[in-house]
Amino acid sequence: MLSFNRIRAQQRSNRSMSLGGMDYADPKKNNFCGKILMVSTLTALCILMLKHSPTFNTPSQFSSHEPGVTHVLVTGGAGYIGSHAALRLLKDFYRVTIVDNLSRGNLGAIHVLQQLFPEPGRLQFIYADLGDAKSVRKIFSENAFDAVMHFAAVAYVGESTMDPLKYYHNITSNTLVVLEAMAAHEVKTLIYSSTCATYGEPDQMPITEETPQVPINPYGKAKKMAEDMILDFHKNSDMAVMILREGSVKLPGLNYVNMGGYLVLVSMLPADNSRSQGQCVRGTDYKTSDGTCIRDYIDVTDLVDAHVKALEKAKPGHVGIYNVGTGKVRGSLQEGDGGSHKSRISSPQPGDYAEVYSDPSKIKNELNWTARHTNLEESLQVAWRWQKAHQNGYDTPLMMSA
Repeated sequence: MLSFNRIRAQQRSNRSMSLGGMDYADPKKNNFCGKILMVSTLTALCILMLKHSPTFNTPSQFSSHEPGVTHVLVTGGAGYIGSHAALRLLKDFYRVTIVDNLSRGNLGAIHVLQQLFPEPGRLQFIYADLGDAKSVRKIFSENAFDAVMHFAAVAYVGESTMDPLKYYHNITSNTLVVLEAMAAHEVKTLIYSSTCATYGEPDQMPITEETPQVPINPYGKAKKMAEDMILDFHKNSDMAVMILREGSVKLPGLNYVNMGGYLVLVSMLPADNSRSQGQCVRGTDYKTSDGTCIRDYIDVTDLVDAHVKALEKAKPGHVGIYNVGTGKVRGSLQEGDGGSHKSRISSPQPGDYAEVYSDPSKIKNELNWTARHTNLEESLQVAWRWQKAHQNGYDTPLMMSA
């Protein structure tokens, strides 16, 4: 005779059995599993579609070396000289990557270049600060550079005397970051844009490449320190290095690309686009013929041409150092802008030089470079026409006109 407890146990065990010997399905559990299955199916479908996309697993044209194509990183490529250099390189069918933090550059220059060269693989812009070593390393790891044109730098003599640490950080330290990234990723060619400010105030003029470098302001000192760093690194490297020490290239207040490809960088244009204010002459008591600073003004087109020629002539394991100038000198009161305007006299700029101009014989003989745009009045006329037509810089509707 079975006990009452045993009967109840059998009854309880029977309750868990379903028809056909199968458990009843739990509706909540079934719904959860269905969602998981649906998500997995959709994920697999998306991956399948991506794999069949023509761009999937296709590396960027900037991330790999291509036979016959030279990929140049232009630092400071949104700045005045850098944007002109990028324009020239693109016209010569180089592949160009511009890196700029836009602290002194103009995004409008980038937009114009992008409109002119919209084809894939021609131009890319990366917003980054060269002082951020992590970002710079990432840029070099994701791009296959063949050469670097290093323009990025703050470049005001007076400002450098007031804020010297800014200049040592921006010029010297940032150049170290670029140099370390080039070494780590085996980028073998460096074109460094330096300055004749590294010479200071030599006893003899014109300056040659053998003139002792004794800079008198933090701008020139920071540039010289960057040069020394590059040269020290090169002693144990097969990198091709070209250092160009340029003459006076001054900004009229706006950074822009001249679509005519011809624009001078001088301080002889009114910074506020108004003739009524005229030119500002910084000091008239220097020991020079007219009491003003004596300079060798160089057209930006010529300056860029010198950098491109340096790139073309760069050789592994070789260092080339060149002064870039016209060989012609001029005082600040000897202006011409296509019309007359008054000159305003102000105090001398701190740290400025009385007289600086170079002998361009070496760059002529070795790189076959000669300044072509040496008529200052003609250059000023072109620059002034551009500035009058672009009162608000790139915001002006006529920005594509020359």
